[in-house]
Amino acid sequence: MLVLLPPSEGKAASGRGAPLKPESLSLPGLAAARAAVLDELVELCAGDEDKAREVLGLSEGLRGEVGKNAALRTAGARPAGEIYTGVLYDALGLASLDAAAKRRAARSLLVFSGLWGAVRVTDRIPSYRCSMGVRLPGLGALGAHWRTPMAAVLPEAAGDGLVLDLRSAAYAAAWKPKGGTAGRTATVRVLHAPTRKVVSHFNKATKGRIVRSLLTAGIAPKGPAELVEALRDLRYVVEAEPPARAGTAWSVDVLVDEVH
Repeated sequence: MLVLLPPSEGKAASGRGAPLKPESLSLPGLAAARAAVLDELVELCAGDEDKAREVLGLSEGLRGEVGKNAALRTAGARPAGEIYTGVLYDALGLASLDAAAKRRAARSLLVFSGLWGAVRVTDRIPSYRCSMGVRLPGLGALGAHWRTPMAAVLPEAAGDGLVLDLRSAAYAAAWKPKGGTAGRTATVRVLHAPTRKVVSHFNKATKGRIVRSLLTAGIAPKGPAELVEALRDLRYVVEAEPPARAGTAWSVDVLVDEVH
């Protein structure tokens, strides 16, 4: 099972660990695309601060993020699972998983990123600010920048098992599973049961809880149909139907009244 996660907007501080070693990151086929983004982002943020803030879409109160990006090569690095914070990652609670569940998380979780493309939760990265929606002056839109390298690398990472896609729309644009991989993909929405609408807090927290439930129970569904069964066994309310065409991702809706 491969679980595709969005990053968090806010991130923990880098800390005092050893600096980034790009060659140590998972998915080495993304190395050249990562280097291109890193080079331009560091150069941008080491120059005109106001221009960098405009490009990155940062408010005046987030001016300090520009300096953080300028120092990416020398800042301390920590496991990505510690860097990403926020509602989804709080609900997932990686640090409090038992040893077996942590091993499953290391194998199966993949966090998408405007800067890194995608990383495992065990990959050591510095804290940064660069969303997938950014358009860098040289490289252009990051979503488009990542499509070709992702298409070359991600099918192998997915293997022949389930792809559980929990990404937001901006990050989903960087890689769309195709062919047989698409047929094994389940795209999950979390809906507020009374209104059938996506509510941000319900959405993020429930997605974190779903992943935690699967990791804790040691459940690795082989395909979307098995995922639906597993979620129902875990007492989630799920609505899903097989897609009309082969080679198309399943749409799986999880209905919630409230988040505990």
